[in-house]
Amino acid sequence: MIIEQRIALDAPREQVWEFLMDVPAVGKCVPGVEAVTPLDRDRYNGVLRMKIGPISARLEGTMILAERDRDVWRARMDAQGSDRHIGGAVSAKMTMRLEARPDGGTDMAVHTDASVLGKLGQFGQAIIKRQADQLMAEFARNVSRELGTRAIKGSA
Repeated sequence: MIIEQRIALDAPREQVWEFLMDVPAVGKCVPGVEAVTPLDRDRYNGVLRMKIGPISARLEGTMILAERDRDVWRARMDAQGSDRHIGGAVSAKMTMRLEARPDGGTDMAVHTDASVLGKLGQFGQAIIKRQADQLMAEFARNVSRELGTRAIKGSA
């Protein structure tokens, strides 16, 4: 399943990039993330609680920052997680691009190619996409708040 999303952030592209490369900090902005543990510079273990339709899952898995190219403002993350109790799993490749806006803000485009298996995958793509859009909207609010806090701290 392909999911395309865009969010607007009122922070300069350089600041957004630096924040997004700090995976544990970003993890705190993702709704449902319980833990992000670094394994090395580009690999992490994590736990994500999510609900799709009536099914609640606790996905445990790995995330790899597979690409980070500041020259073109593009990064790719590969993630896999499963919940053994419900027999569900998610595998996703997410590509992010940052575009500077004339007003000094940043547009972030996210392309996700995801596979949702088991009980979680029994729900239609429309329900899963709606859940992904809600998650991205909350993520955008959390990142905006975090970047605002960092900008205030950084200007002192």
